[in-house]
Amino acid sequence: MQKVIIIGSPGAGKSTFARKLREKTGLPLYYLDLIWHRPDQTNISREEFDTRLKEILAEDRWIIDGNYLRTLEMRLKACDTIFLLDYPMDVCLQGAEERIGTKREDLPWVEHEFDGEFRQEILDFPKDQRPRICELLEQYHKGRKVHVFRCREEADTYFSGKPEDT
Repeated sequence: MQKVIIIGSPGAGKSTFARKLREKTGLPLYYLDLIWHRPDQTNISREEFDTRLKEILAEDRWIIDGNYLRTLEMRLKACDTIFLLDYPMDVCLQGAEERIGTKREDLPWVEHEFDGEFRQEILDFPKDQRPRICELLEQYHKGRKVHVFRCREEADTYFSGKPEDT
């Protein structure tokens, strides 16, 4: 495991999982949200995002946290390990709500309210993004280790395994 992507609905806990994986493996961690978002809550251009992502993908070792469906295929082609946090919508909504007001290393600002547009993205994830993610996983799973967790307990159990399992 040298090139890892972590995907799943917003609020699933991808960044928390990514930090635990970084601690366990020592792999450098990149948050797509930190690349895309500026501290003033504007975004960089798609071209700049793609350039920065390609620079990361060219590295020998990494963990990349984030969906960004537009560039998922590029990351799937480059990775050797995939973690999909495929949690129920209510778990993701709760996760997003619980982190409001918390300073995080994966976002360049503190969320002070549950943004309606962001909430809707979570509600729409099962029909808007999950089918395409599953389609791409089916297409690119060969030659890659794929871990799909359906609940937080499964993800937590992963870290309690033997060191060679991670």
